[in-house]
Amino acid sequence: MYPFVQSHSLAFLLPIRNMDFALRCNNLKCRTQLTERAVVTTCSHIFCTACSQNLELDAAPSGQRVCPACETSLPNPDDVVSTQLNPTEDYKTSVLSGFTPSTIVECAGRGLAFWSYQSTQEMWMLPLLDLN
Repeated sequence: MYPFVQSHSLAFLLPIRNMDFALRCNNLKCRTQLTERAVVTTCSHIFCTACSQNLELDAAPSGQRVCPACETSLPNPDDVVSTQLNPTEDYKTSVLSGFTPSTIVECAGRGLAFWSYQSTQEMWMLPLLDLN
């Protein structure tokens, strides 16, 4: 019925029509809609800054961090990053400048895989949250 985008590295499908859905904090006790800043993990989870601080994602030493959503170890400094969800035009112009086209495409693919994962999780999570 809808066209789909499929990540080559993840088996998640994302309806193109839903690419602009609102991200929500992956802490099940929070679920705040994310609009400005968020903290993203390499295991494709996203948290509001308040939950990130409360769960000590940003304060724990790199080797001791664990994702609160999936319990994946996050030992590397770049495994948890704070991000601006509405970057400026200047940032968008410069962030990938200097990278090879293959690196730019790889980054775009990983970003789309993140969105695919989040939308799939949201699709499966909503009926469960309605039961509570």
